[in-house]
Amino acid sequence: MKRIFFFGLALLTIMACKEQKQELVVEDTATYEIGNEKWPKKLPIKPEAQATLKDWIEFASFETSFDALQTVANKEDLSLVIEDMITKQNQLAESTYPKEFDIPQVKSRQKIFKTYMLKVKGDLYYRTDPNESLLQMIEAYNAFRNQFNVVVNNKLDTNLILDF
Repeated sequence: MKRIFFFGLALLTIMACKEQKQELVVEDTATYEIGNEKWPKKLPIKPEAQATLKDWIEFASFETSFDALQTVANKEDLSLVIEDMITKQNQLAESTYPKEFDIPQVKSRQKIFKTYMLKVKGDLYYRTDPNESLLQMIEAYNAFRNQFNVVVNNKLDTNLILDF
């Protein structure tokens, strides 16, 4: 019995003192950086639409939040900006739209933009590359902005069409 105990204790000591191989973990900092040089620029809004949008405070706040996207340098900054944009977008969706823009065409493009924002947020959460999602989100944002120009340029009276 004493031999079994002695050999067991010796085996346990040898196993405990055995050198452990340390795995060297190197973080690649290049994957955390975001390059915004290839991102498309914001489409301009025509002066007629801009005149209507200037009184919409929630939209101005949302625009400021989107402009912060151009200053991000890494994924942590991007995560903070996306969270802020989602908050401002929710406030924009709950606000009262100007009469000309309170139509399904504008609201649907806003929902599509929100979908792509959530896709970017998911990419950041699951630590995948968000560049493709960011490009899609910016394209959706440009479509949202372009819809204001389309609505202002559309002089067709829908009541005349619906009378038939």
